[in-house]
Amino acid sequence: MYNYHTHTHYCDGLAEPEEFVEEALRKKMKVLGFSAHASVPFDNPWSLKDENAQEYFDKIRSLKKAYKHNIQIFNALEVDYIPGISTPFATLKKQWALDYIIGAVHLVKKNNELWFIDGPEANFIGGVQNIFNGDIREAVSSYYNQINEMLYKEKPDIIAHFDKIKMHNKNRFFSEDDKWYEQLTEKTLDVIARQETIVEVNTRGIYTGKCETFFPGVPILEKCLKKGIPVMINCDAHKPEDLLEHYYEASETLKKIGFKKLAILTAEGPEMIDLDKYC
Repeated sequence: MYNYHTHTHYCDGLAEPEEFVEEALRKKMKVLGFSAHASVPFDNPWSLKDENAQEYFDKIRSLKKAYKHNIQIFNALEVDYIPGISTPFATLKKQWALDYIIGAVHLVKKNNELWFIDGPEANFIGGVQNIFNGDIREAVSSYYNQINEMLYKEKPDIIAHFDKIKMHNKNRFFSEDDKWYEQLTEKTLDVIARQETIVEVNTRGIYTGKCETFFPGVPILEKCLKKGIPVMINCDAHKPEDLLEHYYEASETLKKIGFKKLAILTAEGPEMIDLDKYC
């Protein structure tokens, strides 16, 4: 079993890095990737603080060395792409000797304002009303356009929770069956295919009760299969007990869709392995 998306107390997680390693060993996992939220140049409660960054990366490197005979540990970041604000991914990769980068959009930029699509539901609804004047189509289009820009400019190794924009929607403001929405996701999937980026099947929405489907949902995963886009399963763990949450359900969903292989990351780069061996 593999998980490349893990957050410790150094960002918005709730445990020490070694607690995650110990739990991963109990679960007989093969790979554990630590992916703190990269710092951003404004105060917030969820990202890695600059003053703690050296300590954090030293700790991950230490664990990587200490447990090298028991489990493969990766040193990574989940980086928010915010045009004109976020640090270039290549800079971060070099600075902290990262094994990979998970690219994400949690904050959608319009002019000088940021729409936070995560956190409390009020952030999502308030942003649609106050930043986009109630125009949900413009708001959602801006989200996917920002992902497209990230893919072209930064080329992350993995795309985090592709359709997280649906989390607080709950079919109230738009439908995932709307033609315009399908066209947006189709366009972004085409960019992902060209950039050869891995799409994670993120299970966190389901096990936290915030969403009824994985990120992304089945219709988008079906398109990933048709377009030859590699996918992997990630738990987006914030506590040790989150590791492997809904992991098997995700693998069964992928089997039903028709996936035979999933992507993993190794020290030599990405590989595709049989889905049955993945679990």
